[in-house]
Amino acid sequence: MDFDQLLVRFFGTDDFASMSEEQLVSGVERVRLQFGLERDSGRRFALWCLMYMLGVAPDLESAFEDEDDREAARDFMDMADAEIEED
Repeated sequence: MDFDQLLVRFFGTDDFASMSEEQLVSGVERVRLQFGLERDSGRRFALWCLMYMLGVAPDLESAFEDEDDREAARDFMDMADAEIEED
């Protein structure tokens, strides 16, 4: 899943900076709904990553049953947080 495609699919634009508050709230709700319905582990992980970047991700214990998925999510969080600290 491409980040820009996810933004267009759930928020109606690939320009995050130009989103209205209504677009953001509605998009987050759509992402959460899709995350709950998604059964493909790779897509589910991508949706969780998007939610993490938006600050709305569920905790790892409730998001992922598999320990390997939780560990991958922890690795993603570490990388994303390190990137933010560098900026």
